[in-house]
Amino acid sequence: MFEILSDRTYRNLFAAQVVALLGTGLATVALGLLAYDLAEDNAAMVLGTVFFIKMVAYVGIAPVAAALADRVNRRALLVTLDLVRAGVALCLPFVTEVWQVYVLIFLLQSASAAFTPMFQATIPDVLPEEARYTRALSLSRLAYDLENIASPTLAAVLLTMVSYNSLFLGTVVGFVGSAALIISVLLPSPKPATRRGIYDRTTRGIRIYLATPRLRGLLALNVAAASAGAMVLVNSVLLVRGTLGLNDSALAWTIFAFGAGSMIAALALPRVLDRVADRPVMVGGALLMVATLVTLAVTIAFAGLVWPILLVAWLMIGLGFSAVQTPSGRLLRRSAQTEDRPALFAAQFALSHACWLVTYPLSGWLMTQFGPVTALIVLAVLAGGGVIFALRVWPQNDPEIIEHSHDSLPLDHPHIHGTRRHAHAFVIDENHARWASQ
Repeated sequence: MFEILSDRTYRNLFAAQVVALLGTGLATVALGLLAYDLAEDNAAMVLGTVFFIKMVAYVGIAPVAAALADRVNRRALLVTLDLVRAGVALCLPFVTEVWQVYVLIFLLQSASAAFTPMFQATIPDVLPEEARYTRALSLSRLAYDLENIASPTLAAVLLTMVSYNSLFLGTVVGFVGSAALIISVLLPSPKPATRRGIYDRTTRGIRIYLATPRLRGLLALNVAAASAGAMVLVNSVLLVRGTLGLNDSALAWTIFAFGAGSMIAALALPRVLDRVADRPVMVGGALLMVATLVTLAVTIAFAGLVWPILLVAWLMIGLGFSAVQTPSGRLLRRSAQTEDRPALFAAQFALSHACWLVTYPLSGWLMTQFGPVTALIVLAVLAGGGVIFALRVWPQNDPEIIEHSHDSLPLDHPHIHGTRRHAHAFVIDENHARWASQ
């Protein structure tokens, strides 16, 4: 997996991702402490609102940003967005009112909603070979998992020496470091073949996404991942501190179990995906999450909650979660022309976070109103529904090259070269408005 770091351009981009993630992790810890300082007993409500604002920005801003960015130099745009994020983070230590936090978080997350899909769409252009790109996806997943461990640890160490406001300066350093690493390399900036209106550019990624069977399957699997992931991320504190009565250290180890499962899968997936197609790997990961949620619910109902069982369950969910998330970039890469990739990655970013926008509050409400067994069963049913829908809309036989005909195009059209029926790597684009029947 790590041999792809010999590519200087990718190595610098990966380093940029790592330092930006570390900075973001420090900001997450600092925001919790800032919310408590500003709101005290209402800190949970403030943080809940912050996460809601984050999801709204992700869902609403990503497609619009992709539409406006398709004529801009990609490197210049990424660097600018990093500097915007650094500037917002620099303002956070000076806020005195809760509404100021909301405004700054919206600006920060809007910049991230524009940055992340564009950054993700750049990687397949830098590493066009599928085997190398697969390893890059696994490294990216590994970076996210390590950030969940490294950032809180680094924050804990720094807080023994400085105030929490200083952690925001670490966030600034992370974003500035990311900008410096990006500006140190040349990035491809594919230009669209035709000029399009703002509406067409804004909706193009989502239209391509929803017209592609494998991506409709991916969206359904995103529902499964968000259902299981929300159970872990929202309710772990209630299960560990409330139900089990354990301390903060036990909570950290519980979240670590989820991250460890995800890391194990990320390390194993490159070799697995060399031999097994994306569909069975991703569906298998989703089924593992469903089975784990149901098994944990039955265990709690008949024997009560035991911490070691919870650790194993979160480890299994982490394995399944990574098995769904890691290969998704491969599906996006082969489902669009190069110039449409930023729009398609933005669509995945927005639609996947729309799933979380639903499952985050649903998970917390179910846990609060009905307890862990009901929460686990309902989320398992929702995740299972996603798996069933994915199996229905994503054909088992999903070739990249499809033979198809163009009955509506004139014979002298440059795409068909005088032959109405031909075969090539099929994607939704200007010449293919609908998916070809095989």
